[in-house]
Amino acid sequence: MTKLNELQAYLLAHNIDAAFITTPDNVFYFSGFNSDPHERLLGIMVFKDSEPFLICPKMEMPDVVAAGWKYEVVGHEDTENAWDVVAKTVASRKTAFNTLAIEKSHLTVERYEAIKERYENVTFKGIDEKINEMRICKGKEELVKMRKAAELADYAIQVGCDAIAEGKTEMDILNEIESAIKAKGYAMSFDTMVLAGEKAASPHGTPGDRKIQHGDLILFDLGVIYEGYCSDITRTVAFGQPGEEQIKIYNTVRAANENAIAAVKPGVRAMDLDKIARDTISAAGYGEYFTHRLGHGLGISVHEFPSINGTNEMVLNEGTVFTIEPGVYKTNVAGVRIEDDVVVTNTGVEILTKFTKELVIL
Repeated sequence: MTKLNELQAYLLAHNIDAAFITTPDNVFYFSGFNSDPHERLLGIMVFKDSEPFLICPKMEMPDVVAAGWKYEVVGHEDTENAWDVVAKTVASRKTAFNTLAIEKSHLTVERYEAIKERYENVTFKGIDEKINEMRICKGKEELVKMRKAAELADYAIQVGCDAIAEGKTEMDILNEIESAIKAKGYAMSFDTMVLAGEKAASPHGTPGDRKIQHGDLILFDLGVIYEGYCSDITRTVAFGQPGEEQIKIYNTVRAANENAIAAVKPGVRAMDLDKIARDTISAAGYGEYFTHRLGHGLGISVHEFPSINGTNEMVLNEGTVFTIEPGVYKTNVAGVRIEDDVVVTNTGVEILTKFTKELVIL
């Protein structure tokens, strides 16, 4: 059964006339067509009892076909109202349109109002949960791509380590990483982070003109996209011999990362993994400095379902890919995060990211 057939069967089983998929990542998941439409309308209309259609800016129609989409493609000009094009195409299907499933987490109020204007009596249902359920379990072909994305992330970390030198700025090193990945023909999956010294103690800090100094811990957080699938890795390295407490923090975070990974297997709960890592860090006296969840789902999106946090009772099953990224951020002492991408296997866990977790001292 194809992904579209599965979604169609779900609509039929729940007596939902159609679903309109508008998140670019979900459009890619169902069609193979990858696009950032900006403010323009992009979407797939899936009917319970009729063939789907994909609507996109008219200039992208050939790209949709080239991506392998086998159903109708409808284009809209910049000079016309895309929602009128949607309504006209829906009418051509001569099928019921009283109940519509939407991505509640993505559809804007403006677009909601555009639909209501044309279908005053339509009843909305959420489709997010079903799509999350479909996307959470990665198939063999998806895992092949994710392994390659992780391999490229490992390479990017090595480029970053090789680029470190006293007097270089965070942005200098960041640019060398991204240039190396671009030279291989790939793109980053999110804005690369290179944070040095005191700046590494900000979990989502912004790289800038801070110069590398002897004695710094340097945090890399980056990812690479391979054929539509993302990786996400964090490593923290030392430039010069780190201090005693910096080493303690590093070893604590590494232990938290490795203890959580060791517990991954089918049937484990997301919250249990978070607790294992958090307990490891708390036992070392740094619990208050671990200020975020343990990790997040990974795939077409760099952050996707599920959230690996301390309240999520969800059981993780074979094929689920997610990050494990504990961190300790103690101002003016050290910022350390170690992140791996892992997949639940039928017997335990496969670690996709391979870059060493020994403390690298440059």
